[in-house]
Amino acid sequence: MGPTGASDHLTELPELLRGWLPGRRWFAEKGRPLQGIRIASRIALPPPDGLTGLDVVVLAVSFADGPDRHYQLHLARGTGAPPDAAVIGTVGGETLHDGLHDPAVTAWILRAIAEGTSVDGLSFVPEPGSVLPLEETGRVVDAEQSNTSVRWGQRSILKIYRRLSPGPNPDLELHRALRAAGSTSVAALQGGIEGTLDGEPATYGLLQEFAAGSEDGWERAVAAVRDGTDFTADARALGTALADVHLALRDELGTTEADPAGMARYWTARLDHVAAQVPVLAPHVPAVRAVYDDVAALGAPVPVQRVHGDLHLGQTLRRPGGDWLIIDFEGEPAATPAERRAPDAAVRDVVGMLFSFDYAAFHHLLTRSDTPGAGLGSNTPGSRAARDWSAAARDAFCAGYAARTGSDPRGQAALLRAYELDKAVYQVLYETRSRPTWLPIPLAAIARSTSGPSA
Repeated sequence: MGPTGASDHLTELPELLRGWLPGRRWFAEKGRPLQGIRIASRIALPPPDGLTGLDVVVLAVSFADGPDRHYQLHLARGTGAPPDAAVIGTVGGETLHDGLHDPAVTAWILRAIAEGTSVDGLSFVPEPGSVLPLEETGRVVDAEQSNTSVRWGQRSILKIYRRLSPGPNPDLELHRALRAAGSTSVAALQGGIEGTLDGEPATYGLLQEFAAGSEDGWERAVAAVRDGTDFTADARALGTALADVHLALRDELGTTEADPAGMARYWTARLDHVAAQVPVLAPHVPAVRAVYDDVAALGAPVPVQRVHGDLHLGQTLRRPGGDWLIIDFEGEPAATPAERRAPDAAVRDVVGMLFSFDYAAFHHLLTRSDTPGAGLGSNTPGSRAARDWSAAARDAFCAGYAARTGSDPRGQAALLRAYELDKAVYQVLYETRSRPTWLPIPLAAIARSTSGPSA
């Protein structure tokens, strides 16, 4: 990548960003004491009409309590009036703004992908045969959180990864494998943006088909719980979609084996880490550890492959015809880049969805305005109905998965139980930090899966 340069706007940018960056929804380190910001690298792109400059800037953000993080910013500058939400500041009579909110900038990016443009080591790479909507206007998707997505009508959506890490992003890597396999259970990949970070390959963005008319899986499931409608056909179709993805990844990227004792050690380390921070978990630790010990004693290696890694209902879309798409293959947010790319047992994704059914079934009991949390884990009508809904969805999902793969996840009882507990332990920490009122859901799952104390 090119040198940072010495122009005024780059010199003053770090100080402007100190106040601007923490307010962005995609800035993942909210609340951490920000120590400093420096420009790690900068690539000058040809500015579109109406702008005096356009740079892809990688920011190294340092903190008092941990390592630096790298963030990507499309820095646009000009004398016009950009969207208010995108303005960073003014330097030398020019307004600096986040270029992803500027249709002229996103039009340049889309055309660069279509034409296979490369600028100073940053490559805009089209997928063979993709026809891109160059006549459309790009608009930022408001619902995005950890990244920024730009949509062109009903045909394409570009995801720009805000926080960058060295190494290929599994989102682009796995979408390429699934496209090569001809999978129809993911939105078709249309292109990518690739460069380097710290001397290693890095993924900057992903372009894919926009699933027009699709319904968010979480919202559909929650509505079914609220309305008391059957969800088993959807759950079965979801199981078939995941099976299709797993088979395609297995065919394209192969399989290997993992030592069950090593897996148990990893889970136990996480258990001890979380229990040290969340005292309410402590009474469950012996029973959870005993389940992990059962896996360690299996002896035979466990087949592993590339998986989604962070699957839940919010990572799914239901097409108008009833088929399901699986989205967002970036992996578990708290995992390291190497962990996100590591093979794992296919049952990990199965467990992610099974756990999500529990969340969809029970969360309304935690959010009632009259008696928040009433009935969770008890024998009230609401709790019984939630358990029945989740159990039916879980059975249908596993049946759909088994029909496609020939292997029922419920037949791997020890492994399934251990993965469910590891997921629950992970969620205990997440809920404690982010949504304390939801903590009873993973605690109830732990109590149900062990002989430990009730939640």
